[in-house]
Amino acid sequence: MKGYHVAIIGATGAVGQELLRVLERRNFPVASLRPIGSSRSTGKSIRFRDESIRVQELGSESFDKIDIAFFSAGGEISRKYVPVACQADAIAIDNSSVFRMESHVPLVIPEINAEDVRGHRGLIANPNCTTAVALMALYPLHRVFGVRRIFAASYQAVSGSGTRAIDELKRQTKSAVLATASPSAGGQERESRSEPSAFAEPPSPSYGEPGATADKPIPATVYPHPIAFNLLPHVDSFLESGYTREEMKMQNEGRKIMHLPEFCASVTCVRVPVYRAHSVAVNAEFEQPVSVERAREALAKAPGIELIDEPQSNRYPMPLNVTGKDNCQVGRVRVDCALENGLSFWVSGDQLLKGAALNAVQIAELL
Repeated sequence: MKGYHVAIIGATGAVGQELLRVLERRNFPVASLRPIGSSRSTGKSIRFRDESIRVQELGSESFDKIDIAFFSAGGEISRKYVPVACQADAIAIDNSSVFRMESHVPLVIPEINAEDVRGHRGLIANPNCTTAVALMALYPLHRVFGVRRIFAASYQAVSGSGTRAIDELKRQTKSAVLATASPSAGGQERESRSEPSAFAEPPSPSYGEPGATADKPIPATVYPHPIAFNLLPHVDSFLESGYTREEMKMQNEGRKIMHLPEFCASVTCVRVPVYRAHSVAVNAEFEQPVSVERAREALAKAPGIELIDEPQSNRYPMPLNVTGKDNCQVGRVRVDCALENGLSFWVSGDQLLKGAALNAVQIAELL
């Protein structure tokens, strides 16, 4: 098999680090690896196949003699440098949203529309992470029943926002725990060894930070509000319609990936205090009459997803169980009591893998 000269733009970020691991464990034929980062990352080293490789600063010459360039450094970088990579005859696989809806750019989940890769002109887009996780469960059902529309709520881990968000959740969680054990939290020291009560007083909004008070908490830096012990119904920027950009991606990208121009999706995206792996609760309406038995059969046979659906035994998909796993998991499959020809289900998946790095490498494997 031919060896490829590979560049990873954003090699020190959360997705970039996963790309390195996925390329290595899937034995992708890498002839040479060029990790590329910002000026802050220049000079750092990454490890790949027991070799230490220095990170190079991104520039106009970064793609010389590169065959495949994985972009995972955000929209601004992709907008500026994807054309540079393509002009250097590299094939760009872009994880940002910048080019996804361009008509000439394939938007690919290999288990769904691998054939679209053949039409690429040097650039292939990776889908939104929440969209990828949801469609892994929805598409096998569509093939059987024909999906019309969905109503969904996402539960999105902080790692979807990068390493700064992971650090912020760690810091806020630690501070909140310290605050509950300190005399300043509620004016009374708690017994650290006692069992927590379901009715215990919640942590102070100060999150234990020096100089913070209940009236003036230390401000969050990544999100508009603290994420520890909290939920934020706010992922990406708001549109005039009241939806966020993230929420509209499932409809817009779903139409393109599944080749369903009439597909509709009403979605509420929620950021949750989970480190890794997204989950989505989906209520789907189909063209054909549905049955749980046929749905379970289709899901059990589908590639890239595992059916975990034994609720009576407390077995269902959870972020903890899919973290670090290639496959998504689907469960809680049932006939929807509010929709005609409807099914409800719950799907979880590691958004740094199927929602980003793994999907990108799978695309490269199709080339």
